[in-house]
Amino acid sequence: GRAGRPQFDTSGDATLITSHDAMARYLDKLVRSTPIESNFIKQLADHLNAEVVLGTVQTIAEAVDWLSYTFLYVRMLKNPGTYGISDRAARDDPSLKARRTDLAHTAACMLERSHLVRYDRRSGSLQTTPLGRIASQYYISHSSMAMYSRHLRPNMADIDLLRLFSMSGEFAHITVREEEKLELGKLAMRVPIPVKESPSEPSAKVNILLQAYVSRLRLDGFALVSDMAFVQQSAARIMRAIFEIALRRGWSGLAKLTLDFANMVAYRIWRSQSPLRQFKNVPEIVARKLERKSDIEWARYSDLTPSDLGELVGVPKMGRTLHKLVHQFPKLELSAHVQPITRSILRVELNLVPDFEYDIKVHGYVQLFHVIVEDVDGQNILHHEMFLLKSTGAQDEHTVVFTVSIMDPLPPTYFIRVISDRWLHSESVLPVSFNKMILPAKFYPPTELLDLQPLPISVLAEGALTKLYSFNEFNPIQTQTFHHLFKTDKNCLICAPAGSGKSACAEFAIMRMLVNDPQGKCVYVAPKEETAANTFADWNGRFGSILRPGQVAQLSGETAPDLKLLAEAKIVVCTAKQWDAISRRWRQRKGVQAVTLFIVDDLHFLGGDAGPTLEVIISRMRFIGTQKQQKGDDKLVRMVGLSASLANAREVGEWMGVASKGLFNFSPKVRPIPLEMYFHSFDQSNFASRLMAMAKPVYNAVMRHSDGKPTIIFVPSRRQAQLSAIDLMTYHQSIDGETFLGSGANPDEIAEVAANLREPALQQVVASGIGFLHDGMVESDWEKLLHLYKTGAITVLVCPVDICWKIKIAAHLVVIMGTETFDGRERRYVDYAIADLLHIMGLASRQGIDTCGKCVIMCHTPKKEHLKKLLYDPLPVESHIDHYLHDHFNSEIVTKTISSMQDAVDYITWTLFYRRLSKNPNYYNLQGTSNVHLSEHISEMVETVLGDLEASKCCQLNDDGDVSPLNLGMIAAYYYVQYETIELIAASLTAKTKVRGILEILSHASEFGTLPIRQGEEKALRILARTLPSKLPDSAQFSDPRTKALVLLNCHFSRKPLSTDLRTDQKRVLCDSINLIPAIVDVISSNGWLKPALAAMELSQMVVQGLWNKDNVLMQIPHFTREIVGRCEAYQGEEPIESVFDILTLDDDIRNDLLRLPDDKMADVAVFCNNYPNVDVSFEVQDSDEITASDPVQIAVKLERDIDDEDDEEDDVNESDLGKVAAPLFPKEKREGWWIVVGDTATNTLLSLKRVNLQRSQKVMLEFMAPDEAGDHTLTLYVISDAYLGADMEFEVPLSLLPPSSSDEEGSSTEEE
Repeated sequence: GRAGRPQFDTSGDATLITSHDAMARYLDKLVRSTPIESNFIKQLADHLNAEVVLGTVQTIAEAVDWLSYTFLYVRMLKNPGTYGISDRAARDDPSLKARRTDLAHTAACMLERSHLVRYDRRSGSLQTTPLGRIASQYYISHSSMAMYSRHLRPNMADIDLLRLFSMSGEFAHITVREEEKLELGKLAMRVPIPVKESPSEPSAKVNILLQAYVSRLRLDGFALVSDMAFVQQSAARIMRAIFEIALRRGWSGLAKLTLDFANMVAYRIWRSQSPLRQFKNVPEIVARKLERKSDIEWARYSDLTPSDLGELVGVPKMGRTLHKLVHQFPKLELSAHVQPITRSILRVELNLVPDFEYDIKVHGYVQLFHVIVEDVDGQNILHHEMFLLKSTGAQDEHTVVFTVSIMDPLPPTYFIRVISDRWLHSESVLPVSFNKMILPAKFYPPTELLDLQPLPISVLAEGALTKLYSFNEFNPIQTQTFHHLFKTDKNCLICAPAGSGKSACAEFAIMRMLVNDPQGKCVYVAPKEETAANTFADWNGRFGSILRPGQVAQLSGETAPDLKLLAEAKIVVCTAKQWDAISRRWRQRKGVQAVTLFIVDDLHFLGGDAGPTLEVIISRMRFIGTQKQQKGDDKLVRMVGLSASLANAREVGEWMGVASKGLFNFSPKVRPIPLEMYFHSFDQSNFASRLMAMAKPVYNAVMRHSDGKPTIIFVPSRRQAQLSAIDLMTYHQSIDGETFLGSGANPDEIAEVAANLREPALQQVVASGIGFLHDGMVESDWEKLLHLYKTGAITVLVCPVDICWKIKIAAHLVVIMGTETFDGRERRYVDYAIADLLHIMGLASRQGIDTCGKCVIMCHTPKKEHLKKLLYDPLPVESHIDHYLHDHFNSEIVTKTISSMQDAVDYITWTLFYRRLSKNPNYYNLQGTSNVHLSEHISEMVETVLGDLEASKCCQLNDDGDVSPLNLGMIAAYYYVQYETIELIAASLTAKTKVRGILEILSHASEFGTLPIRQGEEKALRILARTLPSKLPDSAQFSDPRTKALVLLNCHFSRKPLSTDLRTDQKRVLCDSINLIPAIVDVISSNGWLKPALAAMELSQMVVQGLWNKDNVLMQIPHFTREIVGRCEAYQGEEPIESVFDILTLDDDIRNDLLRLPDDKMADVAVFCNNYPNVDVSFEVQDSDEITASDPVQIAVKLERDIDDEDDEEDDVNESDLGKVAAPLFPKEKREGWWIVVGDTATNTLLSLKRVNLQRSQKVMLEFMAPDEAGDHTLTLYVISDAYLGADMEFEVPLSLLPPSSSDEEGSSTEEE
């Protein structure tokens, strides 16, 4: 082809010199062109494995289809004879499907023999195995993998490992040439690890070349150099693959050895050489000198100074460079906190602190470490996971939480080893000693589910009660518990898996109360707001039909309205926090004392965030019940607990006062509808890569398990819900060409519904029968989607995990796509709460429809065994109240329940914490279980907590151990504010604090410390902060939840549009703020400062209306924009438009011209303007002529709402609607509150303050001490709204003070004496 030069020659000459027998072949090639044939069959098995791992091929049928895309198939059709296909076979099967099936089947059998796939010949399904994934990832042939499987041993030495490596199939074509033997023989003498085989063996050649490469030996032959390059390129890959196999098999020694070899090949250094050779700029001479000083251990190098190091190598100038390199070498400091959860599970919280100087040029943007837990012999790996150290977090402390199984008998030690993935000798070891470990007590076996005849609903005996149920008979769990709940008044605890119908069990107890006790009152408490809302919606519809209106009530969290609801209702639904707030002052509140039935749902949350509050209210209700019993009250408090299956249910039951007959603790396996569980693990250590890898398996799981029945998929985030829904739609349309619409669904009707949805992505997927929900969704879209799902029009619903408690629906199949979510506060991925997972699994059963439910859990491989253990076995519940005692102690000190140290100790004995202390002492950092240990531990804890409260000025301790509340503690308890927040408020406020200062103090409240920081949110917050009218403080960190709260409040006042997630968080911030601001006002008033108090009240108005205090008050009217307000300001009428009332007084034509709003929006404007408070204020100073200086002064103030007579006659104004605030931007219903303040503006002194809720009228008496100087004074009376801008009023209060009479003065002087 080279003969003949274009542009120069017209023809070319070529001469071919060859042997005579090859002549004919070359002539044939020159005369005739021969087609290129495919060699794909030789590598078919390996390529098929890659497709199985990728998820493209999951059955033999798909493999046959996949083969039709290859060049092999094209050539088989054209030239069947070459590929062993007879003419007859080609005629009978024109598409060669049978031949493709044979090829696929043969390849699958070969892969199965090598343990790379699981092949079910009957169904044709192909499933990958860990070995298959390793072979695909590291591009290793199935024959090599089979050989590794056969020959690998846990205690292999360097010699054995290199022999095995050299036998790999990858080197099958390497041969030993005659001229190489001499050089190979010489090299064999020089390499450090002996080679057993003769140098003439191909495997010996591979072994020698690898060692020669690492040793940096020079080679003479060109052929050897090329072979060495090939060996070296394959070496790191193969060593990494063997490392992965060793990890899978739990062989610690082999895993460390292969990882070392992979790094030795990468850096071309041996383990015996200096670790500093891994840096590029270390001269050979220096490295050799360091290696000669072998008496100094590598770990000691970091303690040496630059001059020491320079002296060590004999080159003083190199000292500083070496010192820098030593301190750039990756090194982690380890510490661990170990807690036994059960007798077989150990929870380890590992803290890693980087102890080296991170340099992106040296280390890159991320460093990878292997966290390995080894047994006492260092032979077996009990746990392995990856830890990523990013350059951005190189200075921070990092936490890795994992669980390890505990061996039986208990070993003396485990070793936690953290090894760098890329650096030799970068290894930290932490021994974890079990010498002083006390394992928790053994658990009692679960309650056996008896084989009883299911009870019909007619056993309720009351016609009205049987109508509450749509089914005919109770399930086995309800049947077994029925007698105890409905026929007795004894306490009861029912623990059963989610979806077992426990709510009906609670209803049995309510029905008994309704039938037997006309004065009875039931309180139902749930830890989650969503559960409480769903329960109230259900019971209000059902029990509401047999009770009077208002007898089924849900608490709102505002004390005054809640007390009214509690007094009137028979069934009260609330959250743990709401009941804690209202029951704190139970001695003064008759409604709390009147409770006769107390139902607590989701008791397994005792171990979660809401656990401490739940524990306190149950302990308090038990205490109230005991107090009533001692007083001889015949109406005792009946306790009914509902929970998921618990390992330590007996202790929880005893703590709640449940006798053994009332304890029903069923196993997690006992479900009314059986649940099939499938685990699918993924090796990808990167979270985003793992989710991408799950996309196709999720689709396959839906296709395989759903049978066209409803499916719910739970994903980690809102964004992922949208992506997964689109992926499902794409896969289904591209593979099957179909949609997920229900069988009876009308596509045109669904397309019409989809067109009316707000989100474009949602419109797209709903038409394909898939929906996705998230928390920030418009209410109408949410309702439409749930309706489509419940009616069976769409069969797949994708939801973020954080709304699992909000949705009250069931499915045939539930898929959990990943079990971790990002926590921005800790800057790491954290596991879902186990309670959330149990609840999600409970959704996988439709009562009365399915015979079994299905649940597919997709998780990270290291988490799989731990999850299985937690989900298959009942979980023990531990108390966390010891970390949250401060606020509960404070509230009890205020109510005088705790008045001494001894009272505090007694208070703790009522809790579950006290019972668990002796059962699992190590979990609570207790070193023994004797009475002395227990009493010392509790006394020390009480002293610490009370000491903290005293330091924050919430309470006062005297030398006798008596405790009394202080003002700050009373404010914290009354407003349900954390003690740290009150301490911060009191310390930060000054007499000159303005609105902006109060806003910063508010945003730093501890209540906002739990705001979630999602991935990528820091950047979004930084962008938002740039556009705000006020600059953030210099110390603001965007990874801090409190900075986020400040940004969200600023955005609320500026009315900035936010993303869905931030809008959800903003709602929470606003609801918490409206509770915190009155506490701030009270702290300011106790200091007697007027201007800061008025500023805080102004902030309350800003929060409710979403405006800055400088904005025009008209902006709070719905639909009013800056343009409309501009037109109103420019209006040249008889009177300018300055307030909301001015809008009402305008003529209709003028108003319509100024506002230019459609009728529906105009109606909203009218509602707001009519609701806007018009309050008449009258006041009178009592005995105004006789007040002397320094005497008490009383001012009687009367507030009266001005209601139009016409309105009163026409509408017969509903009292409950009076005082409702119209605030479209505030997330929940709010009632008007008014602050009545008397102050002296001249001295910035606040003299008296009262807060009232106003309906029609309200009388208030303000008391304060008159100024010290006699004469005329002018004070100011302020009446300030907590919800509306522009509704405030102020009046001058003239005071003429008489000089104190001489007798008064004498009296006062004697008093002073």
